[in-house]
Amino acid sequence: MSENRALQRANILANHILRSPPLPSSLSLSLAREVCLQYSPPELNESYGFDVKEMRRLLDGHNTEDRDWLYGLMMQSNLFNRKERGGKIFVSPDYNQTMEQQREITMKRIWYLLEKGVYRGWLTDSGPEAELKKLALLEVCGIYDHSLSIKLGVHFFLWGNAVKFFGTKRHHEKWLKNTEDYVVKGCFAMTELGHGSNVRGIETVTTYDPRTGEFVINTPCESAQKYWIGGAAKHATHTIVFSQLNINGTNQGVHAFIAQIRDEDGTICPNIRVADCGHKIGLNGVDNGRIWFDNLRISRENLLNSVADVSPDGEYVSAIKDPDQRFGAFMAPLTSGRVTIASSAIYSAKVGLAIALRYSLSRRAFSLTANGPEVLLLDYPSHQRRLLPLLAKTYAMSFAANDLKMIYVKRTPETNKAIHVVSSGLKAVLTWHNMHTLQECREAVGGQGVKTENLVGQLKGEFDVQTTFEGDNNVLMQQVSKALFAEYVSCKKRNKPFRGLGLEHMNSSRPVLPTQLSSSTLRCSQFQKNVFCLRERDLLERFTSEVAQLQGRGESRESSFLVNHELAEDLGKAFTEKAILQTILDAEAKLPAGSLKDVLGLVRSMYALISIEEDPSFLRYGYLSRDNVGDVRREVSKLCGEVRPHALALVTSFGIPDAFLGPIAFNWVEANAWSSV
Repeated sequence: MSENRALQRANILANHILRSPPLPSSLSLSLAREVCLQYSPPELNESYGFDVKEMRRLLDGHNTEDRDWLYGLMMQSNLFNRKERGGKIFVSPDYNQTMEQQREITMKRIWYLLEKGVYRGWLTDSGPEAELKKLALLEVCGIYDHSLSIKLGVHFFLWGNAVKFFGTKRHHEKWLKNTEDYVVKGCFAMTELGHGSNVRGIETVTTYDPRTGEFVINTPCESAQKYWIGGAAKHATHTIVFSQLNINGTNQGVHAFIAQIRDEDGTICPNIRVADCGHKIGLNGVDNGRIWFDNLRISRENLLNSVADVSPDGEYVSAIKDPDQRFGAFMAPLTSGRVTIASSAIYSAKVGLAIALRYSLSRRAFSLTANGPEVLLLDYPSHQRRLLPLLAKTYAMSFAANDLKMIYVKRTPETNKAIHVVSSGLKAVLTWHNMHTLQECREAVGGQGVKTENLVGQLKGEFDVQTTFEGDNNVLMQQVSKALFAEYVSCKKRNKPFRGLGLEHMNSSRPVLPTQLSSSTLRCSQFQKNVFCLRERDLLERFTSEVAQLQGRGESRESSFLVNHELAEDLGKAFTEKAILQTILDAEAKLPAGSLKDVLGLVRSMYALISIEEDPSFLRYGYLSRDNVGDVRREVSKLCGEVRPHALALVTSFGIPDAFLGPIAFNWVEANAWSSV
């Protein structure tokens, strides 16, 4: 019955349409002119109020010409999936490909860049300039495709750096040049099914056989299988194995070994089992795998022995007697992973913001008056509120990422502790910021954000893993707080002034904040520094006091830390946000008076005030009153209106070529026209 009624209604509708008279030609033309939307490039109506090239130089921080060279190499080759949309050329991965196809094309791109000399000196050159160039080129690879940068990161920064920093001359001579030339393809087997952040607890076991001069590696249980190992499933020939080292019945702790897992033909070696981790929510160009070791024998020389060694007759030797310090020495070189992740997260946020803001400067919706023109999305205060504070945060965090890279490439044994703490905090805060930014950008472009070629939605899945690999973000924030706790207790115990970790402000009296906050006060850099320092100081004092009270009742220090995890995470955030503020203040201070300095001042105030607005600690602990918080909220909205005219210039200053953005950042009408089907 219902089917017959549906057919009857369909026939009536068809007859109605077929019998409808055609529109008069004059009306048809009128509708075409007045109803059809036309794309208008933002550049026609938006002006640049400052030198965007100079701003880009500040944001990139280093190696701008090298970045542009690599952008050009990618745009020249069809390997990078060149396609035309709306009269423009774009390059981005084809996410419609199968997992196997994405893995193979990623490897082909790696070979292409090898032939072009992109990796020259990545392991064989040394010094800050060589390291900064390598970091810049890796960042460009990540802007194109996170899978590409991760494959390179595993090979050069994990496998390669492990050989370079854990190994000695014999390892350098044998492995570094072959790694740089991809004669050897390396991976990094640290994470296990049962242990990720807790590296000390890994269960893989290595013993030494003095009769043959070999180490024997075993996976004693299923939870000890190496898991999520990038490159292991298909391409890697060798791996760094992190394992407990057992010598004559004594566990000497975690050590690193070189093991071959495939021959030159790609055949898996004897006593090795490898399985694929399978399809993922992103990064499907990376062949993550699982590894089991079944009495795998390797040469004694394959122990990376810069920290400890085993003699031919089986004697364990190390200049570092304390097991905790020895473990710390093994972990110190791994800081590079957090450095590169923090930086790549910000470039991902830049891509999302460049697309969403350009779209919002050409897409219109609704009219304010009857028959009036529709309003640009970014002229709505609500849309400004969604995107412009995130833009300000991205700017501030760019300076923080650059500062982190600089202290990393100029590192000394004395600065290793500071680098560990700062990189832990920035890796957490910047990757969380990236995920929040991409989500907001996805929503801000509406349904277009769901389309993979427009990138913003796809990037969420591609970069989500950053919040947990190289250290779970919540764990990292607690590590930051523990380090601050140790520094505080040490200085108080020795009655010494604070030096390092940005805690020098605690040698002075507590800053006193004004009770009334005017617009000029809120935008004053000294007020912003004072309120950030007050928050950090108070939270650190609260944290140490709470831990001390629990210890006084017989609780262990570790247990006391766990009970106060919320306070620890608040403190970690306060430390990191204050460090970020300081880096943009430093950048601003170096600029001469002028438009560039003025705009950066607006951005800095926006960063400081949105950070205050978003953190309940300022109200919870009484640093600011309810009225103060209301003042901050109103000032953020006011700043949005002042930053709005600079939006196009600010995203243009990112320096990301048009080809690396999504089609909706430009002529989204033409990109979706019938002719493009």
